[in-house]
Amino acid sequence: MADQQMAMAPVSALPESVDSAALLALSEEHHQRPARFVGVRELSGHLVKVYSLQAPGRDVTEQAVDVAARIAEGHLALGRTRGSLGLAVLITHAGGDGDYVLVHTWIEGLMSDLAVFAGPAGQPDQLRPGRTGLTPCVWEAAILAHERDAFARHLLDGGGALADRLTAWNADTLTGDIR
Repeated sequence: MADQQMAMAPVSALPESVDSAALLALSEEHHQRPARFVGVRELSGHLVKVYSLQAPGRDVTEQAVDVAARIAEGHLALGRTRGSLGLAVLITHAGGDGDYVLVHTWIEGLMSDLAVFAGPAGQPDQLRPGRTGLTPCVWEAAILAHERDAFARHLLDGGGALADRLTAWNADTLTGDIR
């Protein structure tokens, strides 16, 4: 009960650990980004839902998606040894500060595996595994949140034959501007 009251109390003074200037600067930089569902591919024995995401002034080309698919294929080749269930999401992101490829795989125990690759803008041959601890940005996380919900809705909580559940999961995509 005390925790609930504390959580609902207004913040009258910010703790020193809150970087007010940085948070306000980020809020000024935050904007919509177009997300596009590219399709479903089979890569290294996985069904992969493929998305593109782009910062203002950047485009995700077909070549960039193909490079991302090759990266994902190599990563997913070891998927079964990591407990992969054979379903994944691939995001090709032409970001404001570089290019990113995210490979999100559903694995055993209701868990997931995430690999992030990063490189300089427009240089797909320079994409390398991201540094330890690198996680999705706010836009990438929006796609992954949608995909988490679609996975739970259609595959975990859905009824009927598995083929029907997979068809519903394949059809449940996110397209349009995200924040």
